[in-house]
Amino acid sequence: MSRRDHYEVLGVPRDAGDDDIKRAFRRKARELHPDVNPDDPDAEARFKEAAEAYEVLSDPESRQMYDRFGHEGVRQAGRTGDFADFGSFQDLFDAFFGGDPFGSSRGASRRGDDLGVAVEISFEESATGVEREFDFEAIAACETCDGSGAAPGAGLDRCPSCGGQGQVREVARGPFGQFLRTQTCSHCRGAGEIPAERCSTCAGAGRQVRSRTAKVEIPAGISSGQQIRLSGKGHAGERGSAAGDLYVQVEVAEDARFHRQDLDVLTTVSVPVTDAMVGTEVSVPVLGGETTVEVKPGTQHGEQIVLKGKGFPSLRGRGRGDQRVLVEVRIPKVEDEAGRRAVSELGGHLSEKSYREDEGLFERLKHAFR
Repeated sequence: MSRRDHYEVLGVPRDAGDDDIKRAFRRKARELHPDVNPDDPDAEARFKEAAEAYEVLSDPESRQMYDRFGHEGVRQAGRTGDFADFGSFQDLFDAFFGGDPFGSSRGASRRGDDLGVAVEISFEESATGVEREFDFEAIAACETCDGSGAAPGAGLDRCPSCGGQGQVREVARGPFGQFLRTQTCSHCRGAGEIPAERCSTCAGAGRQVRSRTAKVEIPAGISSGQQIRLSGKGHAGERGSAAGDLYVQVEVAEDARFHRQDLDVLTTVSVPVTDAMVGTEVSVPVLGGETTVEVKPGTQHGEQIVLKGKGFPSLRGRGRGDQRVLVEVRIPKVEDEAGRRAVSELGGHLSEKSYREDEGLFERLKHAFR
């Protein structure tokens, strides 16, 4: 089914100014609002169509994309396209009239709120993955009344304020005069029912704060600050409605031995200058233990030894990083004359071929004692 042109929907020419577009939407909003047309089943759809047209044409960037490429251009630019973003529509209505245009659809939702907690794990656990159990507090259904808010055996009565509809309608005054506005009933909070006798435990709320325990599977490769969503583990909804979600933020503790860089692990090994000159083997900490690496003769300060596949696994399940060992060459301080003579004698045994093309640590060492 083809979609109507936004300019046609608002009834303005393609060269209309911003004020003309705003005035046109105001007229259409008052004319097409569902509360003004209670017997028209298409009123809501036509109102949304006008709101979408205004959303696109009131923004210079999206209007330019629409003028050049039509509806498809707006969709590919990341705008609503088919006006799926109800929150934008709500903002538009509030800006012009105030209140909720479709109080019944928004007010009826009593889903519980989301909740966030933080869990700390070690550096090595972030590489291997771990299951963590933790305690937290959340709003849960009252155990006495099972979330109904009514005392045991009392039951629920129809709300006298809204007659069981969960909504109340009132006449409000806006820029264009009076109009009918629908709101969630404040007495029953949209439920349409109230306890005949309130539960003594939760005072009729149907919910109470309780301590809870949960477990979370933390995958290998997770980074500090990333979150894991536990669906339905957040605050309980009102009177049996869906619970919110629980977001577990993972905090990775620092480890003096390691540093993370993307999927790679960085660590430092300290080697005496004499060992770096002739070569040696050193023990290096790795994730889950230690290993021995070879320091080749002539290794320079700052060089890296790469241990393939010893880094972090990808959360996507493919690939793994490396461990990069940074060699830190230690130069001793020569404090007596015998030591100076020994270093000078060593320098005499070294020729230019002993050094690499780029003068490094040992070349500087040789010059220092000449």
